[in-house]
Amino acid sequence: MIFSPRTALLVFAALSASSVAPAQVRTGDPVVEISSVTLPKVATPELLTNEPVLTDSNPDTAINTDQADEAQPIDRSQSLSEMVADLRGPEAGSRELECLATGIYFESKSEPLAGQLAVAQVIANRAESLRYPSTYCGVITQRGQFSFVRRGRLPTVSHSSRQWQTAVAIAKIVDQNLKDSAVGDALFFHARRVSPNWHRTRVASIGNHIFYR
Repeated sequence: MIFSPRTALLVFAALSASSVAPAQVRTGDPVVEISSVTLPKVATPELLTNEPVLTDSNPDTAINTDQADEAQPIDRSQSLSEMVADLRGPEAGSRELECLATGIYFESKSEPLAGQLAVAQVIANRAESLRYPSTYCGVITQRGQFSFVRRGRLPTVSHSSRQWQTAVAIAKIVDQNLKDSAVGDALFFHARRVSPNWHRTRVASIGNHIFYR
């Protein structure tokens, strides 16, 4: 058979293509599994604890956050004025102390500290006596006892007043028995300007008040 040059080229190209082997997959090549890949570690924040907080490089100055808000004890050797300075504040802390502070404020806010302490002591003495109500609020609001009380209700006082804050301090001192008063167990007092002619035992005269039991 005689081939033309074009036909011969076509036959040669076909034979060359059929002789090329297809790509092979070698069974010896390793297969990498996804689970075997080592992922980079990501840092996670540590949980907060109640470990001491250091205020400086000295570990002796560590402050435990559980104890930071605890009130410091009052030094009983302090003078009355020093105690008042430490305890003075706008809030009495309870309804009972608010009643006691209100009685101190309206009955003796212009008196010296010893006079305010004496008035507070009389109120506390009454609350401890079986002859009167057993609470500060009960003693203060008892009918016919304190002229500043109207229909069993206490008047409001500005808590920003320094005299009020002093009354709060005196109330805390008496309630916690931090300081003794010269009036002892007195249950009554009146202003010097009046003379009720009480047949009672006079125990002290402080500021503008006279105290009896």
